[in-house]
Amino acid sequence: MSTDYVMGNLLDWMDKSTCNFTAVRTMSTSLDELGFQRLDENARWDIRAGGKYYMTKNGSALFAFIVGEGPVGDNGFRIVSAHSDSPCFKIKPNAEIYGDGGVVRLNVEKYGGGILYTWFDRPLSIAGRVAVRGTDWLHPREYVVDIKSPVAVIPHLAIHFNRGVNEGNPISVQKDMSPVLGYYKPEEIEEQKHRGGLVRIMVARELGIEPEDIIDYELCLYPVEKAQVIGAEGQYFQSGRIDDLSMAYAGFQALLDEHSVQTGATRILAVFDNEETGSGTKQGAHSPVMRNILERICRQLSGDPEDFYRAVANSFMISADDAHAWHPNYDSKYDPTNHPVMGGGPAIKINANCKYMTDSRGAAVFGELCRKAGVKCQYFVNHSDVAGGSTLGNIATVQLDIEGVDVGNPIWAMHSAAETAAVDDQLSMVLALREFFR
Repeated sequence: MSTDYVMGNLLDWMDKSTCNFTAVRTMSTSLDELGFQRLDENARWDIRAGGKYYMTKNGSALFAFIVGEGPVGDNGFRIVSAHSDSPCFKIKPNAEIYGDGGVVRLNVEKYGGGILYTWFDRPLSIAGRVAVRGTDWLHPREYVVDIKSPVAVIPHLAIHFNRGVNEGNPISVQKDMSPVLGYYKPEEIEEQKHRGGLVRIMVARELGIEPEDIIDYELCLYPVEKAQVIGAEGQYFQSGRIDDLSMAYAGFQALLDEHSVQTGATRILAVFDNEETGSGTKQGAHSPVMRNILERICRQLSGDPEDFYRAVANSFMISADDAHAWHPNYDSKYDPTNHPVMGGGPAIKINANCKYMTDSRGAAVFGELCRKAGVKCQYFVNHSDVAGGSTLGNIATVQLDIEGVDVGNPIWAMHSAAETAAVDDQLSMVLALREFFR
């Protein structure tokens, strides 16, 4: 497997996956093309050994699996988990704010913990999901939309009006971060208001529907700059949403590359949503969605109710969420002996207060997996005076008492509008996860 193969597919995938909904749509399209059968959560399942299936939850989380050939209780599950969401700005209802000269701005809310000032002066577009009036009031029609073109910008105040901007600049999302869409004549604004607002008009134009038929929406802003390889020798790649779409892609690519290989264990890729806000939704890792899927698989494959518990006990999960790379300008922020470097391979994430699911057994399993795959791995542990965050692994264990490990590739500028990762690390993670799914 070549670096060009991995990176060429990744960059295109990142550009198409502009939000959680478009990421799931992109994966679903590829799975359909490879013959994976889409399952409806509210219908009966017919699961067979060796079959390839997937289901989505809320249109923003995806669970793809290849059923093992062996007894499910004995062989269990091999799970790679990641998440589809990234910090961004969500567009509020009644979003248009009208100002002098006919300027139209958007009223937005911060989603997740982004580095706010990186969003200034970038060309921004809009993506997400809209609910449209249909024949059944309980089940509105839904569309995933991506306008693609740069329709907005958050302009920064000139330094002449804030001479201390480079010495620290507190930012108010409500006051400072309203994106500007354009300026319009009074009669144009009145027409926009009459038709439900400029946001609805733009989205409806993209979808080929009437703006009056849009009941509600979940829309976010994203930078339109393309993902690209950078560095003097092309060692890095840069994009928005690397955390965590690069790990979702690594798991997705590994599953597809190994989909024709027969194994005893059932292999699962779980791409949850809402990790950036705590995973506490029906499509998040804190919900029972994963447990429900595993139970349904076991019931289909075995008539023994004990086999679900045996399968979980014989399972292993790799929770893949990017890690913090050592930054050459901020050495003092990192643990002196456990700071992963760019190009050093995937990082095993450890926390003494159990913010990660990693224990010595999980770390040993992943370390041996990397050795078998012929790739390097390293460790991430927080500086002892810095409180760390958490991720999918330990949250998922609220629902499943499963063995596993939290890992991730080291990146710079996590939660920036443009993050940076190493090409070699992406290739290494795909190779390690392919070995896991083999």
